[in-house]
Amino acid sequence: MPFIEEIFPEDAFGITKREYEAAMRRAGRIWNIVSIMSQNGAVMRDSMRMYGTLLYGESPLTRAQREMIAVVTSRVNECVY
Repeated sequence: MPFIEEIFPEDAFGITKREYEAAMRRAGRIWNIVSIMSQNGAVMRDSMRMYGTLLYGESPLTRAQREMIAVVTSRVNECVY
């Protein structure tokens, strides 16, 4: 299994720290999908912005349909989260 070195929240600064803080406000924890991007805070920020737009932005799909697509895609890709 590949290994990605993560920056821990207590060691984060700049964009990475702000994104960790935003993740805590959103979910009450920092999910692995967020922490694996910690080496590049701009990537983390932009990825979370895209995620927010995909799930919460304007769309012809309902929120439930978008969540269903995410669940099915994760299952097909054998994601364990």
